[in-house]
Amino acid sequence: MQKASRLKRELQMLSTEPPPGITCWQTEEQIDDLRAQIVGGTETPYDGGLFTLEIKVPERYPFEPPKMRFLTPIYHPNIDNSGRICHDALKLPPKGAWRPSLNISTVLSSIQLLMAEPNPDDPLMADISSEFKYNKQLFTEKARKWTQEHAVQKNMVVEEGNKENTPGDKASSRKREAFTAHLEAEEPTKKTCV
Repeated sequence: MQKASRLKRELQMLSTEPPPGITCWQTEEQIDDLRAQIVGGTETPYDGGLFTLEIKVPERYPFEPPKMRFLTPIYHPNIDNSGRICHDALKLPPKGAWRPSLNISTVLSSIQLLMAEPNPDDPLMADISSEFKYNKQLFTEKARKWTQEHAVQKNMVVEEGNKENTPGDKASSRKREAFTAHLEAEEPTKKTCV
């Protein structure tokens, strides 16, 4: 019961006052199966990308952390090819920093910060971590390439012989433009990891 009421409050908060660049919603009727999207930060290799995450809320939430993983492929030292995330806020003590006072919004904000500032000293992907430490230019090029290939939304789909977008493309483009305008209106703030 505590899980359901807390999740309802958190989802309400995420819909009315989402952190900048983050959206979160429940899938269908299952309140413990969520999806989130994080906009890649400016001046990072993930700029222009929209990254989708899967969030599974355990039965003992908030006493256990939510299970989160990226569904969108991302080239990052703390995120593996399956989308698993190496972050203290997603683990219980003594190895982790999860506390019941944390919530999904704060963890998503921490992951957004981790995207902007990787932690190469606690990697999930040793080869990418080494690249980040010793050849940052190569890391940045690869991360940008992955972002372009997997996370950048294709706004304009033009069919041969028909120079108009399909109605669905126009609607999704309008939604994306509205969301981008909303993000640009937000004052950029520096988040601290919890």
